Parts: sequence; structure tokens; C-alpha cells
Amino acid sequence: MRRPHRRPPGRGWTAGALLAGLVAVAAVTGPPAPETEPAAATAAAANEATVFYYTKTRNWSSTYLHYAPDGGSWTTVPGTRMESACTDWVKATVDLGSAAGLQATFNNGSGTWDNNAGSDYDLGTGSITVKDGVVAHSDPCAGSEPETPHSATVYYSARSLGWTTVNLHYQPAGGSWTTVPGVGMAEACAGWWSRTVDLGSATSLKAAFNNGNGVWDNNNGADYTIPAGTSTVENNTVTADADDPCAAQDPDTQAPSSPEGVRAAVSGTSVVLSWEPASDDTGVTGYQVTRTGGTKGAMVTDVSSTVFSDTGLEEETQYTYTVRAVDAAGNLSTASAQAKATTGSAPGGPATGTPLGTDPRKDPIYFVLTARFNDGDSSNNRGGSQHVKSGNAANDDPMFQGDFKGLVDKLDYIKGLGFSAVWITPVVLNRSDYDYHGYHGYDFYTVDPRLESAGASYQDLIDAAHAKGMKIYQDVVYNHSSRWGAKGLFTPTVYGVRDSQWSWYYDERQPGFEYDGLTVEPKSGKSFYNGDLWSTAEPSGNTCVNWGAPTGARSPEGYTIYNCQWPNPTSGMFPKALYHNCWIGNWEGEDSRSCWLHEDLADFNTENAQVQNYLIGAYDKYIDMGVDGFRVDTAVHIPRTTWNRRFLPAIQERVTQRHGAGAAKNFFVFGEVAAFVNDKWNRGSVNHSAQFYTWKERREYSADDATAALEMYDYEQQQGTGSQPVATNAFLDGNAYHVPDHSRFSGMNVIDMRMHMNFGDASNAFHNGKDSDDSYNDATYNVVYVDSHDYGPNKSSERYTGGTDAWAENMSLMWTFRGIPTLYYGSEIEFQKGKKIDCGPSCPLATTGRAYYGDHLAGSLSVSDFSRVDSASGAVATTLGKPLVKHVQRLNQIRRAVPALQLGQYSTAGISGDMAFKRRYTGGGTDSFALVTVSGGATFTGVPDGTYRDAVTGDVRTVSGGTLAVAAPGKGNLRVYVLDGPGKIGTDGPYLK
Repeated sequence: MRRPHRRPPGRGWTAGALLAGLVAVAAVTGPPAPETEPAAATAAAANEATVFYYTKTRNWSSTYLHYAPDGGSWTTVPGTRMESACTDWVKATVDLGSAAGLQATFNNGSGTWDNNAGSDYDLGTGSITVKDGVVAHSDPCAGSEPETPHSATVYYSARSLGWTTVNLHYQPAGGSWTTVPGVGMAEACAGWWSRTVDLGSATSLKAAFNNGNGVWDNNNGADYTIPAGTSTVENNTVTADADDPCAAQDPDTQAPSSPEGVRAAVSGTSVVLSWEPASDDTGVTGYQVTRTGGTKGAMVTDVSSTVFSDTGLEEETQYTYTVRAVDAAGNLSTASAQAKATTGSAPGGPATGTPLGTDPRKDPIYFVLTARFNDGDSSNNRGGSQHVKSGNAANDDPMFQGDFKGLVDKLDYIKGLGFSAVWITPVVLNRSDYDYHGYHGYDFYTVDPRLESAGASYQDLIDAAHAKGMKIYQDVVYNHSSRWGAKGLFTPTVYGVRDSQWSWYYDERQPGFEYDGLTVEPKSGKSFYNGDLWSTAEPSGNTCVNWGAPTGARSPEGYTIYNCQWPNPTSGMFPKALYHNCWIGNWEGEDSRSCWLHEDLADFNTENAQVQNYLIGAYDKYIDMGVDGFRVDTAVHIPRTTWNRRFLPAIQERVTQRHGAGAAKNFFVFGEVAAFVNDKWNRGSVNHSAQFYTWKERREYSADDATAALEMYDYEQQQGTGSQPVATNAFLDGNAYHVPDHSRFSGMNVIDMRMHMNFGDASNAFHNGKDSDDSYNDATYNVVYVDSHDYGPNKSSERYTGGTDAWAENMSLMWTFRGIPTLYYGSEIEFQKGKKIDCGPSCPLATTGRAYYGDHLAGSLSVSDFSRVDSASGAVATTLGKPLVKHVQRLNQIRRAVPALQLGQYSTAGISGDMAFKRRYTGGGTDSFALVTVSGGATFTGVPDGTYRDAVTGDVRTVSGGTLAVAAPGKGNLRVYVLDGPGKIGTDGPYLK
């Protein structure tokens, strides 16, 4: 008889495994099992159950039985592997002890489950079959010859390839190929990867191997033929009936090499220690730092990166550091050479700033390229090697012109516009021939000195902004370094040949020269960049393939081009453990997250723990300084699993540790998930869509980050756009605000790429934006802009040139609709409209959308509050008189005065009109309800009765029947009727009147 379903206590599901079981397999349904056992049922011992499982409709390479005897505990996931029984059936016999049955589920060992649509299978004793969801009592193999089970255990050597992930793509003889890329292999021992696959009745398989990133070993096109049993594949050779290459390995007794290049940099009572990565025959897993000196005695610290930050030391005290490398076997290298450091005085005030810690939705954002905004100190200006060629020299316009001092000097201008958050481009020391923008990071632990001045350090900027009630959002890059590598992690020894033809471009190698972006290499007296890398002869330790061999190509001048004169991911310059070694082929494919974007952007292997720790340690420094958030560059080019497992939790942990849980909750992280199409989902690829990154993972993946990234990519692509999570966090429930559910929030908000792409027309942006809002975790946190330092709407390469009226309309929508309005510097005067945003060093910056803005800010001004300029003189007074300046000032006043426009959910239900909506926020004693229409007229029905006051005109309406009709205010204008509102806010301007 069927027994009632019982769920024993203490079952062996983790939450993630249960979720995997629920979502990874389609529900298996079928008719109920018979109420009585068939007469032909084969008897078995009362304390045993032999479970037969039908595999023909599964196409699993292996099958596991995960079970719990009635009243007992569940097996450890994935359970017991089942063996072949006969054609299309596998079986496992379970000793039940005194139990009368068992609960059971089945899986393929890789996260795909059959758990009876979430109810588990209720099985008794004897011979039991489970076929396509139907339970019966019989032996399906009775009377047939037992099938000889065949399996193949394959060991693959990837030592010479440097792969960190290996997949086995195979076809049992007479069967079908697995889906590309195949099944993941596990690292069995150093250099060897293994996987056992069931072959059924087949006695061999065809196979090819790949790294999951499009690099294959298919035996030079012939594939491998591998027999059943244990085989090894090494250097294109299959060895059958092989011994386990990992079984009798000699213990690893070889110690890593001693770390070299240990150096200490002192800042007050802190020391930052860095060194070059050590080497080992099986791989370095960490380092041990020993410090001596001071009154507290010796200290030993284990670290996993090549940078160690030692803080809170004694003043005016000498410390000595040594570093030892350690491998997986625990072997320690000899100690490095000593590095000595003498601390200075403790800072006069707090060593770090404190973030403001308020809800980021309250703060409209002004975005500046620091080096192009305002020049406060000409002594740190630098033109670089492209100064003349670019045409900047002719304009007396060095690429590095603006700086922190210039920004501090003009914070009042930004505050006078009404902005309370400033997004600045990356601050880390950059390195390339044209690196003013900040996206070619070299030393992630050092602020670029071309931005700092005496009395205007980065800390000074943060503190100055906070003193004015303004936030600093720092642009950060986790995806890539410069082509010169990353100091403290890996830097190439040299790049290329410097012969008589190239001496004009490539400087002579100068031992001891330390690049800092500011200092001129002394021998040439002209270079800031090349004096420590280029060489006339191949150096020792060079890893670049075919170094110095002519490529056969010529430069525009007719000079011979040699291998390794420019970085290349496939040249061997960059180690595979720390950098990906491939070019992007498909911008919406998996390789877009694991290959180089550009020859000047060396792509980090962000799934490597050493890389992760280097970046986490670097950005911890800026969190400690009190920045209020991070804008994340190229976020889409790092797998979501890596963000969710490593970087985002690390940010939260550090902010909490340094500044408290409240600050952590409001530390604003917003990612650039670039999608340049009008689709809700980027060309149908969920993995490359902005909203995808706002969610936590919904199942568990492999512990290895690289493997997990591939598993997640495949799983989510297969789920497709129709099976992605949805939320109501941005939407009203009728007219009611509801507490949002952020339990599945990843920790990363995003730039609203779909609205950005459609801002050629405000109505398009509005309708496309709201069409996507259910697929974000909470679209009220979306960062919304018309154009930026990269693109204008519809992927235009020019700064927005739609006209002043259209700009005003776009702004009116951004400042009242959900999301955080953001303005690119100068757009308030239509700065450089129609100009190409960026053309690199091929044209002068003055002719582009990244032109220097400081000339428009010259003069003085006095600001008493946000949007309130008391006096101004000089060029800045002219700037402040522009129509869009007046418009954005008042928009900021209105938005700041109406909480619904900052924090509210929205709805368009019951509203006629184009860009018309209602918003409400309720919380903390505040209840703010607003009816908004932009440019056109609207009728609002089903709204609460009461007195509404327009924040633009002061018009008062009394609603008694739930309906409010509003006439069209005109293009760029709007109406904001607030229930029990304050009335008119600000004074009439060119558009708001």
C-alpha cells in the first residue's frame, strides 16, 4: 500500500541544494502508483529496497540516488551512485535496517534533479521502479541478461596548456554528443583533471576537451577515441588501462621560490608592502609576512595576495619585513630580502573619512572626468607622449589638466546646480600613452599624483565634499589593468625591441626608474612611461613567444614591427593564472566575460583568488577613506557569480567593519552593464543584460569560481528571458506604497542602459524604461542619464544634440520618474553638443566631448544651499545664467522637497496621457503622494480624494471623485500635483512655469 508522505527531520538538503532541485528540473508528473502491489512483484528482504530508475528519457551520464530511510537521515548530496541494471535501467540496493521504506530523489551529480516536482518519492521495500514519475513494484530486468555496465574514467593532462577549467565533450559509441562545452572535469592532482562517465552498453567514446572559453583540444581535428576503463590523455596520446596518475604521486617537498622585489611604502603610521609573485612547481597558494620592530614584538601574518597593508603602527619607528611563499602542501620558501620602513607622525585628525550614509536615491549625481573638469594646480599637468601628435600641445591643453584641487574649488558650482553626489572617474595610478580618463589602472593601491596637490589630496576632496553635504562616488575597475600590468600583482618584464627605427618611441630601459605618471625619466628628459620596460635585447625571464621576430608588418612610417612590441593576450606575456589569454569574439557570448576587450586593457582572471585579493585589498583602501559608493566600470565583463561570491560581499563587509551597518546599507554600488540595443533583454542574452546583475544566484554552483561562472552562464541561458526573477519593488499596489523585498538583491544596482539608449526622445525612454522595471530587483535605484563620456542615445558617438527643448524634456522626466538622475559635466550648457565624444589621441581633446570645462567656471561664486547661488562673477556667472542651468536648479529643488520623487514607487494605472504617472513613498512618518505629467496633458482616475498642490505653478485642486485632469504644460515643462503638498517650489524659469 502507498504510505502517507512523511518528511523526516534533519534531512540532508542545504537551502541551495533544495533550490537547485526545485528549479533545475522540470516537474515530473504521471498517474498515481497502484494502490496494491502487482502480483508479479518480486519479493525482497524486508529490510532492503532495490530501486530501479529509468534513464532513457534522462540522458544523464551518471545517476545518483539521494535518500533517507523512514525516520532516518538523508545521505550526503548527491547520494549513492546507481549501477547499470539492464538496458535503460540503473539500480541501487539500500539497507533499510528496521525502516519500512525510504524517501528518495534522483540526480545526475551535477545539479540536475528529479525530486517528484518537489514532493520527493515515497518508496517501500522490495524491488521498486521509478519511471518518468511513476512508482511501481517490479524488477524490470527479470528474465533478461544483466547488462554489463561500462564506464570510462578519463584523466586529462592540462599542465602544458595552463587551463584552469577543463570540460570533457564526448559521445558514447553509437550515442549522441553532449551539449557543448560538455561536462566539467575535476582537478584530480597537480596538472591532471578527471571525470568518470557511464557508457551504458557502449565500450568506448569519442572525446574532445576545452577550457570553456572556446579553446579546444580535439586531437588536431580527429577527436580522441577512448575505451572503457581507466585511460589517460596527455600530449595527444591516449593510454588505455592506465594507472591512476594521481594515485602514487610522491609528496610535494619542493618549496616555492623566494619572493623578490619586496618594497615598502610609508604613509604616516601605515606601511603598504608589495612584492613580485613567487613561483612553484604546483602553484603558490599564499604568502607569510613577518614584521619585526616596535615595542609589540614580531608579528606573522598570512595573506593571499602580493600586497599587505599594515596600519596603526607606532610613530617614528623602523620596521623590517620579510616575505615567504607557501604552496598547497605547506612548503615554505626561504625568506625574501628584507624591506625596511620608518613610519612618520600620526595624522593630525581622523585617518579616514566617513561616508554620509544616507539613501542614495535622495542624491542626484553630477559626473565629471576629473582631469578635464577644472585645473586647480598647473604643476601636476601632464601631456604625455601623445601631447604633440594629438594636437593638444597646439591648444596648450594637456590631457591631465583638471585635478582634485580644481574640483574642490568648484564643489560649490556643483552644489549650486543642486547636485549632492559627484561621480568621478577612476583615481588609481594609470599607465598608458593616453590615460587621463583613469580606466588604464596600473597601481591600484596608489592615487594618481597627477590628480593630487599639496592640501588637495584625494582624502581632502572626500572630506571637502562631505563638509558640504555632498557624496563622492568613485569609478572603479575590477575587469582589467593597463597593458603594463598591475603593480603588486604582475608587470611584464619588457614589451619589445628598441632598435634605431623605434628609439623615437620606445625609450631605453633605465634600471631603477620607478614610474609614477608624474616624474620624467631622467636620461631622456622627456618620458613618463617607457623608461623601465623597453629593451634592445631579449631579457632573461621573457615569456613572450617569438620575442623580437619581425611580424612581416610595417608601421605607417615603414618601420619593421616586431613580435611583443605591443601586448597581446595570446603572446605569452601575461600569465594565464592572473590574466585571461584570449580576445573577445562574441560580445554577447561567454568569452565577453573572460577575454580582452582591447589591446590596451589586459583582462584580469577575476576568478583567481590572488587577483580577487589584490583588487579587494586595493578598493578597501578607498572605502576606508570614506567614499560613498562605487560606479563599477565594465561590470558585465565579470561573471555574476564572481560579483556575488567575492567582490560585492567584500565591499559590504569592509564598509560595515569601518563605518557600520547603516553606512553599508546605503553604500551605493552601480554597475555599467553595457547593452546597446532597445531590447528588454540584450539580444535575448540574460547574462549580458543590466537587470540580471541586480539579483542573487538562485542555485548553487561548483566551489571553483571559474567552473561556477560557466555553470551559471549555461544554466541561466537555458532558463532564458521568460524564467528570470521578477519584482514589484518599483511599483505601487494601486495607490499604496508597500515595503520592498530586497532579500534577493545582489548588492549591485545598475545604470539604466535601456533608457539611456532611447533618450533621443523622452517618450521612448519613458516607455522602454518602465517596460523593463519588473525584471530589476528595484528599479528605483537605477542610475539614469542621457549621455556620458562614452556614448549618447542610440549608441551615438556624439554628445547629445537634440536641442535645448528636448534636453529640458529629458531632464524633466529624469528628475520626476523613478531612478537617480545623472548629468554629464557641461550638459547643463549643452557643452560640446554634436562633437565626437572620444577620438583618442587622433584629434585634440578640445574638439571632443571630453574638452576642458574649467574656462566656463572661472570667477567666483557664493552658494548657501543646494540650487541656491547667492552671487557669482566672471565666466561662471555667465554659465549659471544658461536656460538649462536654471531648469536643473529648479528640478533639483522640487525633487528634494517631494519624497515621492526620490524614494517612491510608481504606477501608470488609471492614467491617460503619454509621460504621466503617480508616485508614492510612505515611511518614517512621511506619506508623500504625487501625480506627474511631463510635456503633455493627463487625466488621473481612481486617485485618493483630497487637496493637491502643483509644485511648479502652485495651482490648487480639490479631488472629490477620484479624478484629476491636467492640461498639457508644454514641451520640457511638467506638473507635479502633490497630495497635501507644499505648493509652488522655487521660481519660474525658462521651462518650469
